[in-house]
Amino acid sequence: MTGEEMAALVLAGLGPAGQEPGTGEAGRGGAGSRWAGGAPEGARCEAGQATVTITVPPPQWLPALTLVRDRLGGDFFDWLTAVDDEQAGLAVVVHVYSLAGRHHVFLRTMLNGPSPRLPSATGIYRGADWHERETWEMFGVAFDGHPGLVPLLLPDGFEGHPLRKDFALAARAAREWPGAPEPGERAGGARGAGARGRSRSAPAGVPEGWDTP
Repeated sequence: MTGEEMAALVLAGLGPAGQEPGTGEAGRGGAGSRWAGGAPEGARCEAGQATVTITVPPPQWLPALTLVRDRLGGDFFDWLTAVDDEQAGLAVVVHVYSLAGRHHVFLRTMLNGPSPRLPSATGIYRGADWHERETWEMFGVAFDGHPGLVPLLLPDGFEGHPLRKDFALAARAAREWPGAPEPGERAGGARGAGARGRSRSAPAGVPEGWDTP
């Protein structure tokens, strides 16, 4: 099954905005329907050979996962995580593989606002359990309906979400950052001739205005 065929099955199966999943022509198994004409608003895809990346709006997250499992044979849940795209929001991405069809499906959705949340995928893929816990800890995405959204990696009482780009890495400001010296600088911090007059930037993860060694 090609990437275009996979996209056609999933996105047309979801139906246009306001239509129940699976009630359109492609959702009933009709031939010849194209995903671009039957997909919900905001849905799109990037198709390759045996690989497809499908982006859906948050309300279509669980219906799309169900279609990936049932219509595309996505029986192997590989991973789920998030990506901080700053102003664009948080992208939640899942990778599923079909053992029989030997094809890959990446399903993603964009979340915005100070308290991002999605319904839990654990009812569709049990393997999503600890992936959602990790994503909740590291990115602050809450998964409604998760059977046990409790800390997985971080110590009790930890505040903040370390993999978000606005999380301040205070340890980098408190001690010398190994990558701090510019080319031509001496180890002791004095500037070489080639670096004279150049300002040193703060280490990655240190907010502007913080004092660094």
